[in-house]
Formats: sequence, structure tokens, C-alpha cells
Amino acid sequence: MKLKDLAGILPVEGIVPADMEVSGVSSDSRQVRPGDLFVAVAGSKADGASFAADAQKRGAAAIVAARGAALGALSIPVIATDEPRRALALLAARFFSRQPETMVAVTGTSGKTSVAAFTRQIWEHAGLASASIGTTGVVAPGRNDYGSLTTPDPVALHRLLTELAEAGVTHAAMEASSHGLDQSRLDGVRLVAGGFTNLGRDHMDYHPTVEDYHRAKLRLFDTLLPKGAPAVIFADDRWSEPTIAAARAAGLKVLTVGRQGDFLRLKRVEHERFRQRAEIEADGVIHEIDLPLAGDFQIYNALVAAGLAIATGTPSSAALGALEKLGGAPGRLELVGTTGNGAPVYVDYAHKPDALENVLASVRPFTTGRVIVVFGCGGDRDRGKRPIMGEIATRLADVAIVTDDNPRSEVPEEIRSEILAAAPGAIEIGDRRMAIAEAIAMLHAGDTLIVAGKGHEEGQTVGSQTFPFSDHEEVRRALKEHAA
Repeated sequence: MKLKDLAGILPVEGIVPADMEVSGVSSDSRQVRPGDLFVAVAGSKADGASFAADAQKRGAAAIVAARGAALGALSIPVIATDEPRRALALLAARFFSRQPETMVAVTGTSGKTSVAAFTRQIWEHAGLASASIGTTGVVAPGRNDYGSLTTPDPVALHRLLTELAEAGVTHAAMEASSHGLDQSRLDGVRLVAGGFTNLGRDHMDYHPTVEDYHRAKLRLFDTLLPKGAPAVIFADDRWSEPTIAAARAAGLKVLTVGRQGDFLRLKRVEHERFRQRAEIEADGVIHEIDLPLAGDFQIYNALVAAGLAIATGTPSSAALGALEKLGGAPGRLELVGTTGNGAPVYVDYAHKPDALENVLASVRPFTTGRVIVVFGCGGDRDRGKRPIMGEIATRLADVAIVTDDNPRSEVPEEIRSEILAAAPGAIEIGDRRMAIAEAIAMLHAGDTLIVAGKGHEEGQTVGSQTFPFSDHEEVRRALKEHAA
């Protein structure tokens, strides 16, 4: 590809030579290959401009950077642009041009992983080659890759989309995080529909206010989706109305779901320990569904997923019928085992206030004894949520055990103390392995235990090191030892 062929993305007029061959794109100077464009983007820890010389040394054909960026002395062309991040995403889409034909994205505070996984499963039941991309990784026919980023960087994302398309995947559902949207990581993805779950307090270490956080989410609807595209929005959240208004103002086809939904309306639901019986109205027809997952939020997420599947061509009866066969996303109110006296132990990813509140409220209807929760808060993240989560845990659980999550560079005892300040009566056990074992040892018949915060994660970050740690493995180990 010649540099002049990128005129629709970059201001290449006057750049010499315009017929220069460019072979790829990267924002990581260490991955630059001869002939690549290096895009210098400013990150939270380092400014890509400081690596321009390294990119040149590795054979970069040209540097793309923000206007006025301090690049130092370079002997290769420099292309100045107002939006380097957006340019990176669009360039990645140009160099890795293939994508699944039907791409949808879902945003919100909680539920993105479940909605993406559920949408993939609904499509699969309809006989479509499908994939999901998000916090727990990539799942597609023949692959199940563990991941760590909700929304991958643009080059990795578009390389992945090309791989999926070349493998025959026609439908893909992906998560859209506020960081990913704000940083233009999804620009260049040819989306045909979008979904919204809910909005609560999260990422206040990145966004100045909740309103700013919501505006970042709205970019999916007011910028990335084409006019007339379906926007499937959960109708029962306090942020639903402003999201609906923004989607309508952007010219989208708004489809609401939930108890107040007009596209898929939840008429009735009965909670059981391991499933829910629901009546869902679609096009005036009532569908009786047995959802094999516990918790109100699971049925809400399932409705958003069904809405996305229907909006992209799956018949209503097939999409709603597939809900009876759904498997939960890893670490999302996932039943890991039960004690000898029948008390269930769930692992859940809830690491923010609304998510913790939802999961604790969800297990109460089928818990005849006590609700016990083990949780903590991560270091180097929003400190303001710590007392909020402490208050929620002690209000909604009968026994709250405060432990370590991923302390990162912070002192674990200080994180716990900030939680405990608003958690009277909570038990403090810093060692997470010990906290899980103690919680399982105190379970009686009728009790329910939630181990919250890490979900699918397979490591615990202390300082600058990440050590192997799985809540699933620790629960299984403790259950086995307790039964011995």
C-alpha cells in the first residue's frame, strides 16, 4: 500500500514521497517492522512521541503524531494529525481489512461480558459461526483464548477480526469499554448494532465525573453506529432514559428491553436457586422461558443479548428459545461447588458498587439462611468506591469478609481499612486464600457464599508482580478440605 492511498485517513498531501510503500502500522516501537507507520499516541504512563527515534531505527517508513509533538530529530517523514488515536484505529482497519459481516458491540458498567457471550451463544444455536470478544478473552469456533483487556488495542483488535473472518466467523459480539470508546479503539469496526446494559460508578480514576463516564459510553451510539442502526437498550436503569434520548438524537432505531421495554418486555419472573422462569413478550406474543442462570441481572443481560440477535436477523422465537440453553460467562455468578450440606458457593466478578449490590440482591430470594460475601478492592484504582462497597456488603450480606483483591502498588492494609471504615461488623482476613477457606468453613445448610471481585482472573497482582491465583481453584480446594 502506498502512503498516498491513506489520504482519507491521514493528511498526506505534501508528504514526500507520496508513493512511498507502507506495509503496516504499530503504536509500539518495539513491534515496528521495516516499512511500517509508527503512530505516536500519548498513554497514561508514557508518551509514544518519545519512542519515535526507536521506531525510525527499527525501519519505520514514517511517523504519525499529534501536531506539535516533541519527536526530536528524525530523517523520515512526519505526518501531523489532530487525532492520532483515531488515525491508529482507522489505519489498523485499513491494513487488516476483513471483519465478520455482522459486528455488534455492547457497553455499560456491568453485564458487557455476559451480553457478548450470550449473543454469541444465541447466534450459535441459530446455526451461525459466531465469536465473542471481551474481558474473558476470545471465544469462537475452534478457539478459546484467555484475555485481560475488555477492548483490545486497535492493531490487535483488527488483526483478530481479520483472523476470525478468515476462519469463517460471520457474526461477532464485542464489549465496548469506556476506555476503549474514549480512546477510539473501536473506530474502524463496521458495527451494525449496539447495546447498553446499565451505568454505575466505575473508573473514577480515569473519568472526572459519572456524567463524563456516561458521555464516553454514548460514543458507541452517537459516533460509531451508522444512522438507522438498532440500539438495544435496557430500559430499567436510572441511566436508560438519557441513553435512549442520545441514541434517538443520533438517528438510531431504539429497541428497549426489560420490565419497561417495548421491544422485549419482561412480564413475569420466578426465581429458583439455579434458574429463573420468565414470561417475555415479543411482538405481542408471550414466550415462557426457563433461564438456567440465577439472578435478576442475568435475565436482564439475556434480554439485551436476545435483542441484539433479533435486531441482526435471528427470529424472535429462535433467539428467545436459545435462552433456555445459555451457559453463564466465566466468573459471572458462576456456581463453583456446594458444601456437603448443600450450601452453594459462587464466584462473581463484581468489583464495583452496583455489581456487588446486584449480585448480593440476586441470591437473597433463594437463600433461606445467611448470605456470606468475601470481597476486597483493587489498588491504584478508584479509592472512592471502597467505603461504598463496604456499606453495600454489610447492608446486604449477613456476613462480610474483607480481604485483598489486587493491591498492586498500594499497601493492602490501607485498602482494607478504607473499606472497613464503612463496614461495621465485617471480618478482616487479608490473605485471600485464607478468607475463602474461612468463609466455606462457616457455611450451614441454606446459606449462600459469594466470592466477589476477581471472577475469571487467574492471577493476583501485588506490587509489580502477578502471582498465580484463581478464586475457582481456591473454592474447590477449600470445599475438598472441608469435606475431608
